[in-house]
Amino acid sequence: MQSDLAKIQTAIERDSIISYAKQHLGTRYLYASSNPGKGFDCSGFVYYVFKNFGLTLPRSSGGYKNIGKSLKPEEFKVGDVLVFYGYKDRNVIGHVGIICEANGMQSKFIHASSGKAQKVTITALDEEHYTRRFYKCVDVLTE
Repeated sequence: MQSDLAKIQTAIERDSIISYAKQHLGTRYLYASSNPGKGFDCSGFVYYVFKNFGLTLPRSSGGYKNIGKSLKPEEFKVGDVLVFYGYKDRNVIGHVGIICEANGMQSKFIHASSGKAQKVTITALDEEHYTRRFYKCVDVLTE
């Protein structure tokens, strides 16, 4: 059984991750970059945010295919990582983001978007473009 202190610690950490991620809203999109001064690609952004909290995640979106336990929508929490197929090919992982408002398949996530936004932005998971490409959601903070 997780102690109350550990639960509080986890909640604070998840909120801290999102606060830190939000400091980078508007940072431009740059393919293959995890450098906030130059820009981020999607996995570079997720990698950079979690690295700040001592957690090393895959540097490419494809690395998320087999990590973590897949969560049901009602289990989604702030700080979980959303994993999406590529927009052209459902055999490859093409995008990742971090849940910043947990509400099942109506959650919102923060990500470095190569689409219209071309920057770190917050998007609703229930936008058709993302709902269609949704692969899984993983908790990378608890083992």
